[in-house]
Amino acid sequence: MGEWGREIVANTRNLINRHFGGLPRSFWVVFAGQLVNRVGSMAVPFLVLYLGNQGMSTSDAGTVLAAVGLGGLVSQPLGGALADRFGPRAALVAGLAASAVSIVCLGAARGLPAILAAAVLVGVVADVYRPAAAALVAAVVPADSRPRAFSLIYWAVNLGVGLAGLLAGVLARHGFGLLFLVQAGSAAGFALLVGLLVPGRIAAPRSRLAAREGGGGPLRDRLLLALIALNIVSSLINAQVTMGLPLAIKDSGQSSAVYGSVFLVSGVLIGVLQPPLAGWLERFDRIVVLAVSWAVFGLGIAATGLAHTALEYLATVVIWTVGEIGAASFIGSIIADLAPAHAQGRYQAAFGWSYAAAQLIGPPVGAFLYGSVGPWALWWSCALLAVLGAAGGLALVKPVRRRTAPPASIPVLENAL
Repeated sequence: MGEWGREIVANTRNLINRHFGGLPRSFWVVFAGQLVNRVGSMAVPFLVLYLGNQGMSTSDAGTVLAAVGLGGLVSQPLGGALADRFGPRAALVAGLAASAVSIVCLGAARGLPAILAAAVLVGVVADVYRPAAAALVAAVVPADSRPRAFSLIYWAVNLGVGLAGLLAGVLARHGFGLLFLVQAGSAAGFALLVGLLVPGRIAAPRSRLAAREGGGGPLRDRLLLALIALNIVSSLINAQVTMGLPLAIKDSGQSSAVYGSVFLVSGVLIGVLQPPLAGWLERFDRIVVLAVSWAVFGLGIAATGLAHTALEYLATVVIWTVGEIGAASFIGSIIADLAPAHAQGRYQAAFGWSYAAAQLIGPPVGAFLYGSVGPWALWWSCALLAVLGAAGGLALVKPVRRRTAPPASIPVLENAL
């Protein structure tokens, strides 16, 4: 191999080490498990089609989806409490096992009452694993590597979502029952990975931050509550990807294929851009990056109101996807550094709850503004919320810096490496 070839190999190795090196084995177990679990998450996204195939009306199908959403309001708080009480490993395995059982029950249920009961169960247990997984990552990854670790988890989740969409379309041709079995199997596989490869109970000792903040819990932490409120603002805008955006594409005379291309383009951009973009953004203050990313994301969604052609819609996708990458790459590590070590699960759960709350509120509000007031009202509202969210994030720069410095204040479990 010539000098030019050796230089390419060396640069490639350095690039891989910079983005993927130095993280403990337990982190990579969670990374792989998140990928497997997301690839297999097929049944719920296709639930409306499955229920229609079972002869259920559109109204009843909507009721079933609402039941899943209502159950989801409980899921993350339950997972956070279990993670802090029994350790993130135990909560992660239990939540995934329960999720596998619940999705099988949903697939086997017949009749609206049984399906509704199974749907609520699916919602209650579906996200128990999320705060537990985040708490596990926070426990085993050093504070200065957490931004990279949480951004890689986000990357794995989005790669899994993209693959799930492709595979689900193929499998659904052979019967929707396969989707339920695959989703249950992927959750069980994630649980098995954690049970076999993550050592013992993981529960970091109380840190200096925990002692300073006391035992009040996340609901008494005003800084966390402020971040939750700002994330709800951003997530209300995000809800318009599934509500306002398809309506705008339809009203401009574009086909449903254009709406499908939105997710394809966004997924490809995340897959290609996320590791290098997150790595470049690490040089800046995380809370500043978060605030600016909220603005870019929200204004990108608001720009939908200016689009009329397929290319114009896809151009807005590029804008808001870049903002999404910036925000999602760092928010997990900020919450992890704010949380006392004994309350990692509850802090992650409290923040995660904001997504579920916004998902319940955002679609009906978006539908009302778009249909009853006018499309302009929805897109100007998104722009206003984007600016307010960014301003709120910048107002928290100093408080977040005070709480998260020095980053080594939260210890890491050496036995989890």
